[in-house]
Amino acid sequence: MPFPQTHPALARALAAQGYSEPTPVQAAVLAAEADRDLLVSAQTGSGKTVAFGLAAAGPLLGGAERFGAPGAPLGLVIAPTRELAMQVSRELAWLYAEAGVRVETCVGGTDARREQRGLQAGCHVVVGTPGRLRDHLERGNLDLSALRVVVLDEADEMLDLGFREDLEEILDSTPAERRTLLFSATIAKDIAALARRYQRDAERIDTTRRDEAHGDIEYRVVRVAPNDVEHAVVNLLRYFESPGALVFCATRERVRQLYGALRERGFPVVALSGELSQKERSDALQALRDGHARACVATDVAARGLDLPDLGLVIHADLPANKATLLHRSGRTGRAGRKGVSVILAPYQKQRLVQRLLDTAAIEAQWSGPPLAEEIRAKDEERLLADPALTEPASPEDQALAERILAGSTPQAVAAALVRLYRARLPEPEELFDEGGGAPPPPRGERPRAERSERPERRASADHAVGGGAWFRMAVGRSNNADPKWLVPLICRVGHVTKKDIGEIRIFDRETKFEISPEAEPRFREAIKAAREAGDMRVEPAGAPGPKAPRGAAPQTRSGPPRNARPGPRKGPPPGDGPPLRKKPKRRKANG
Repeated sequence: MPFPQTHPALARALAAQGYSEPTPVQAAVLAAEADRDLLVSAQTGSGKTVAFGLAAAGPLLGGAERFGAPGAPLGLVIAPTRELAMQVSRELAWLYAEAGVRVETCVGGTDARREQRGLQAGCHVVVGTPGRLRDHLERGNLDLSALRVVVLDEADEMLDLGFREDLEEILDSTPAERRTLLFSATIAKDIAALARRYQRDAERIDTTRRDEAHGDIEYRVVRVAPNDVEHAVVNLLRYFESPGALVFCATRERVRQLYGALRERGFPVVALSGELSQKERSDALQALRDGHARACVATDVAARGLDLPDLGLVIHADLPANKATLLHRSGRTGRAGRKGVSVILAPYQKQRLVQRLLDTAAIEAQWSGPPLAEEIRAKDEERLLADPALTEPASPEDQALAERILAGSTPQAVAAALVRLYRARLPEPEELFDEGGGAPPPPRGERPRAERSERPERRASADHAVGGGAWFRMAVGRSNNADPKWLVPLICRVGHVTKKDIGEIRIFDRETKFEISPEAEPRFREAIKAAREAGDMRVEPAGAPGPKAPRGAAPQTRSGPPRNARPGPRKGPPPGDGPPLRKKPKRRKANG
């Protein structure tokens, strides 16, 4: 349906930006009563910035065509992060451009004196973060006496970040007759309490879809060995070749590590984390918007408030902490009607955790192995053959140069040179092994019958047996879906050996033992020591396992009671046979 009737200046701005139909949250907000407070819950990427921009038009402009001279602000928007506040400022600037709006942004990490001068010169709308707005308010730079509308954007995040006191001081300084619009992804108890205190008879609007995932986001889970996470990120970026991609990490150190690895491989990439200055963060985001960078490695500080054009891919290099983080990260793509892909990298020991996370978020995801090098090269060929440069008409200058090239070379040689030039600008994909299996892992204790009936160990080997080698162990077994297809490359990477140096591999329930040739043993020991110090996969020397149990023989068991068994009575018949045992009365020691 078309946009409902709104202010003429805003209607023209929407048409110029290509807005033809409102999103659900925009339609619901415009259908609400004009002067009533709103308590709105909506998903990330649902168009809520434009929604509250349209809702604020009545209090801000009334029946006027344009704003009057700037003075004390008429509107205030509070956002949790610098990036979100700056994005809101840009959105309101184009939405109210024909109405002559002046928007002032006040966020941490920028020049507070410049903001002070802007506030003193006058404005119509102020957008800022709670801490900086409170600072300007206490210093007398921010006058809220003329305020007509207040918007709290992503209020749940502001409370999670500890801005409650800042919000309360700011809202207590605003006029009582203001209109208050509160937007939050979820309406928890603290949000409801905030609404009861600072809103009057608020109309509740809920456009979240709890029974289905974001329709424009395709979720995928990629199984990887722990040491292959970095290589899987490389292959995913190469496989999708999205104009914009976000790679999420759990820590700043992890961001630095992955950013450096991608830069080294030739990816146009930027980093974004809380330790960067405001200028560095702005430069990184501008590089993404300009197309100079095609990927951003970030912590969860980037999970909110980023609206990047052509962002088609989100990669969770480190698992999201919870459902909300997963949805907010993934919500950076699939925006404004565009399709997007959200890929979760699942190390083998965390696959059940990933499935529980998906179940909690009611998300159906496709499980697979990482893109293989040959699959990426096949994609490259398809993209090269479909490149518009091969079909676009050539300019006279290009045509003249092409004739000169063909005069000295055959068409086949020219085409081969074109292929080499095309491939030279692409980072080389990594050689990975596909663990296989397109289904999620079964719940614990529900493995298939054939797997449960296996002998106590499973034997495998590389192409040949080395014999007489040293044995090592790692805490990975059948319970972690251990398989030689990815164990062999994992051992090679951790121990700096080749496949021919690996002999027999025996996979038990909770550990795997493997043999290393005598020639490679010294360097293998040095390599696993360095890997252990770096926090990588822990590999330790081990004794050779016992002989293989003959077919049909009962598995060997250790003597004595099980390690975790509870001790029973030392004497007497087992429980249920004969009279119950009676405790002997304790003797009291005589005093003195």
